[in-house]
Amino acid sequence: MAEVDVHNLNNEKVGSLSLDEKVFGLPFNEGLIHEAVTMQRACERQGTASTKTRGFVSGGGKKPWKQKGTGRARAGSIRSPIWKGGAVVFGPLPRSYAYAFPKKKGKKSILTLLSDKVRNGRMTVVEELELSEPKTQILLRVLKKLGLDGMTLILSANKSEALERASRNLRRVKLLDIRFLNYYDLIRYDSILIARRDLARLVETWGAVEREADGTA
Repeated sequence: MAEVDVHNLNNEKVGSLSLDEKVFGLPFNEGLIHEAVTMQRACERQGTASTKTRGFVSGGGKKPWKQKGTGRARAGSIRSPIWKGGAVVFGPLPRSYAYAFPKKKGKKSILTLLSDKVRNGRMTVVEELELSEPKTQILLRVLKKLGLDGMTLILSANKSEALERASRNLRRVKLLDIRFLNYYDLIRYDSILIARRDLARLVETWGAVEREADGTA
């Protein structure tokens, strides 16, 4: 069973936690992660690109010239796709790129990425994550003491106005509700910062799915 150290905001070790192997001990599955991220990015596409087929282009109700006798190629409409200002053949139309993804596979992908973060020492657990004031500089000092100078994902189960206001101006830091944990953010951000009580909520929210998938729930 894996263990993770618990620190205070001064980066002093105050304890340790044993982590459930069924939640934080999954092997990395590159194919599964690629499939999950592809699905998420597809669902985020707007799909608003639009062109007009000849049925939507205005004009062209009259035949430009008679069929025979002019020496020119026959034409039935000025809105033909081969004419300038005409329609577009097989062009994009508004559509949704979203598609379904099995719920168990999706949540297993989350656990796989969390396991990879723990395995590589990229998850920092603190006893409490409360700021004295909602100031960016205070949060920056905390992150520096904890050695989190890269892209950092802060996971929280309860909305903290101070933490939200302190992190909103930091491009390399993102505050995310545990319920909205997703594949793309877990890959994009180098490290995870989470409070001890929120880690328990993380296991409660996402861990039950793995047990269900294993048939042990």
